[in-house]
Amino acid sequence: MKVKDIIAVIEETAPLSLQDSFDNGGLNVGLRDEEVSGVLVCVDVTDEVVAEAISKGCNMIVSHHPLLFHSLRQVGDGNYIERIVRRCVVENISLYAAHTALDRAVNGVSRKMADMLGLKDQKLLAPYNESEGTGYGIVGCLAQPENSNAFLEKVKTIFSCDVLRYSALNKKTIHKAAVSSGAGGSFIGNAMNAGADIFISADLRYNDFFSSENGIIVVDIGHFESEYCAIDLLYDVITKKISTFAVHKSESSANPVKYLK
Repeated sequence: MKVKDIIAVIEETAPLSLQDSFDNGGLNVGLRDEEVSGVLVCVDVTDEVVAEAISKGCNMIVSHHPLLFHSLRQVGDGNYIERIVRRCVVENISLYAAHTALDRAVNGVSRKMADMLGLKDQKLLAPYNESEGTGYGIVGCLAQPENSNAFLEKVKTIFSCDVLRYSALNKKTIHKAAVSSGAGGSFIGNAMNAGADIFISADLRYNDFFSSENGIIVVDIGHFESEYCAIDLLYDVITKKISTFAVHKSESSANPVKYLK
């Protein structure tokens, strides 16, 4: 099995043609014809994740977020990105990132979030290619209406959140919910137009929380929390096609944001 074979499997589900213009998904480090001993799936490529890959005999890391996002002017030890690139080259570890291609995919990260919440009658929130079923975010109906406070507690538990940031609870009951993985503040209007009672995403700005004036509750669960499910998603994508190959879910993927409780 070679790096290019793993990439082909991933890109059947999340082709790079889907990635946003600002993104740098794909093969960040490595050679396509390199033999793969094992794959480690994670959210972010960190020192700890690289060490875990080495300890598990994996010479390919598949992440949600790309390590190389901005221009890299040198490879030394000036920061964690330079340090990791250098170590991966020395250790012969390939790095591949799915990111917005997986976010926009037919069965992407937001759909995984919606499934975790048990949403029914799911529809795209912000279509990219509606005929192909690709785009950002999902809106759907709850199996049965739930009390707003109880639903927030459910969201907190399902996504393993230390805290939730949310706007005024201007509705006592939730019938329809919209979700978007990552920084989804720009899709609040889409959620309102879709008739959602609540919008769940991350990286919301202060002014976004005034959206309650327009009859929708907005909830920020945290960027890492909204995309941690990408590990399960990528693992399933790879193992369903390559069932006999060593693929591991990272045990060291950690939220870089800490909370004082």
